[in-house]
Amino acid sequence: MPSTHSQLPAEFPVQLDFPRRIAILGSTGSIGQSTLRVIEALPGRFEVVALAAGRNLDLLEAQARQFLPRLVSVADAELATELKQRLNNLPRRPEVLHGPGGLRAAAAESPANLIVAAVVGVACLEAALAAIQAGKLLAVANKELLVAGGPLLAAAAAKRKMPLLPIDSEHSAIHQCLRAGRRSEMRRLILTASGGPFRDWPLEKLVQVKPEQALRHPTWQMGQRVTLDSATLMNKGFEVLEACHLFGLEEDRVEVLIHPQSLAHSMVEFHDGSVLAQLSPADMAMPIQYALTYPERMPHAPAQLDLAAQGKLEFFAADEGRYPCLRLARQAGRAGGTAGAILNAADEIAVGEFMKGRLGFTAIADCIEAVLSQVPAQPLRQLEDVLGADAEARQAARDWIVQNKGKGKNAAERKENH
Repeated sequence: MPSTHSQLPAEFPVQLDFPRRIAILGSTGSIGQSTLRVIEALPGRFEVVALAAGRNLDLLEAQARQFLPRLVSVADAELATELKQRLNNLPRRPEVLHGPGGLRAAAAESPANLIVAAVVGVACLEAALAAIQAGKLLAVANKELLVAGGPLLAAAAAKRKMPLLPIDSEHSAIHQCLRAGRRSEMRRLILTASGGPFRDWPLEKLVQVKPEQALRHPTWQMGQRVTLDSATLMNKGFEVLEACHLFGLEEDRVEVLIHPQSLAHSMVEFHDGSVLAQLSPADMAMPIQYALTYPERMPHAPAQLDLAAQGKLEFFAADEGRYPCLRLARQAGRAGGTAGAILNAADEIAVGEFMKGRLGFTAIADCIEAVLSQVPAQPLRQLEDVLGADAEARQAARDWIVQNKGKGKNAAERKENH
């Protein structure tokens, strides 16, 4: 699934002066909040001109009062009316918008020149495409954007000769390692994964996993869905597909290793046998700052790495028998086209049902595999192809869950009752 372009979005130079004007799509989420903390720690380097969020009015109001953006956007008209009233006494009142139109305005019509895309799901794919087409630099924190619409984003960025800046720690690591070599010199990429909270559990015990256990990630503090996807390793499967789109490799040239310490975020192996790794503490402020300031490195370290205190670094092969979602992601990568959108939609529905107690942990992969077999991948040429595949896959996942009601959880319940 490599890019067909002679030059990839990850390779284009950045020509953007400071202070940079920032729009954050998903400002109240974990990445959005971390982005604002990075901006706050680097005074004079950035101006926050637009904030887009969902339904967390209290936090968005606090952000708007601190950073005084020119535009804010929320989920719907009712929330927009309330937010407008709350912000009425600001010395510079922002324009308050809502819905997909507000998201698009924040991304493409605001005076921002760097957009941080951190909205969960494919909801901001249209806005992200519009931002690139308007000549804005896009920093991608949302995995689903590249998984579902990677070819569209890569093509749009290549057409404008603009980079896509990855905020995922793994792809940021690859981006940094590649500053020491050319893409044509890469042999393979190595993504690392913590292995999640169940890496040492007996396989037969996984049927007993409850949502609160799956949300206890051993090293990272992340949003709910990303944390659940890390427990199944679907998160790492998504990252395999992202790497293919960003760096132009087939999925079989992207390896995954379990690395419990989560300090070596990824590696690049070159044709001469050299392997470069990027190490840093497990703190998302590091890749966020790298993307916001690239190609400069600011004299500010969000966290410090003490290797002597760490003592050891371990690496193990990722067992696809333990992590079937990784196998399914690779299957989608080989299929290409809309398969990434199908994979993402099925996973989102299955994870949501697991969180509600309607689907067992081990049945998440069963549901996704069924949807991938039922919904054929189609060529991906335009946004509507992504949206159509997304809708069809969501319905197929819901239908499967209804037909397999309780699958994967009844055994655990029976075990608990005895």
